[in-house]
Amino acid sequence: MDAIGIAAASGLRARMESLEILANNLANASTSGFKADRERYTTYWAAESTSALDAGRGGAGVSPVVERNWIDFTQGPLTRTGVPTHLAINGPGFLSVKRGDETLFTKNGELQVSARGNLVNGEGLDILGANGQPVRVDASHLLEIRADGSIWQAGAQTGQVRLSEFPDPQGLQKAGHTYFRWPGPPDQIRASPSTRVLQGTLESANTGAAEGAVRMVNVLRQFESLQKAMQLGNEMNRRLVEEVAKV
Repeated sequence: MDAIGIAAASGLRARMESLEILANNLANASTSGFKADRERYTTYWAAESTSALDAGRGGAGVSPVVERNWIDFTQGPLTRTGVPTHLAINGPGFLSVKRGDETLFTKNGELQVSARGNLVNGEGLDILGANGQPVRVDASHLLEIRADGSIWQAGAQTGQVRLSEFPDPQGLQKAGHTYFRWPGPPDQIRASPSTRVLQGTLESANTGAAEGAVRMVNVLRQFESLQKAMQLGNEMNRRLVEEVAKV
């Protein structure tokens, strides 16, 4: 394949990966606490893609690729719901969730009280307190969760929601739609005093259907341009072969 075809094919592949990322973002546009994936591009210098044109320039082939995805942790819009167990995490901190033997982290504060009296998320997973144990709530008393994550019922503090933050959020790995895993040393996880909890409020996804639609239109236009580039390259090769045959 010639240099034009290699570059265009690589661009098409990168655009297909972008479409997959956009599709996932669109599918979660209504998920509370969802953080969008974004793509970062680079160029790949490939010795195996060297062609006559590349050799004439004295360099190897260059192909655009999606280097890796990165997670956009910007704050999503805050929506007032009035539900006492709904919490918006405003700041760099995350709620801690117990899934099996693993502790995961989330911005999704759409919580409820289980039949066991534990504060759980929509999947029934326990929310952990500052002591590392599931947060217990007395359903017979009014629930007040203050900005620092402290839980108050009947005029007394009964617990504290754990708020965790990380030295580099980009080190987090997605472990589900709104869950994150910290692969680094546990001692790097620290409390987040600057984070504020807003009771009766939810953080919406930081990507919307309108944004996703605009991005998708742009990707499709780029896809069409790259297809035309490939067609142009094929036409140039065809003409080259025909002209050489005439000679």
